[in-house]
Amino acid sequence: MISRNQLEILRMMLYLTFPVAIFWAANQTEFFEKYGIASKIFQPLTEEQRKDLEAFRKRLRERNEKKQLEEAKK
Repeated sequence: MISRNQLEILRMMLYLTFPVAIFWAANQTEFFEKYGIASKIFQPLTEEQRKDLEAFRKRLRERNEKKQLEEAKK
């Protein structure tokens, strides 16, 4: 029969093992390449998508700079 202390030790091992295992699996590049990219969950961006993304980032930067300048003038 399992004592209360043994049960607590088992629970603590599970609490510590689960996050460590998830962290380890998430940081395996081979795993990501095999299941993430190959299964098309995360598709590489096309050249047009990259240009659109860069233009969006540029607009955000300009808007933030403009907002900071207006706040600095106050």
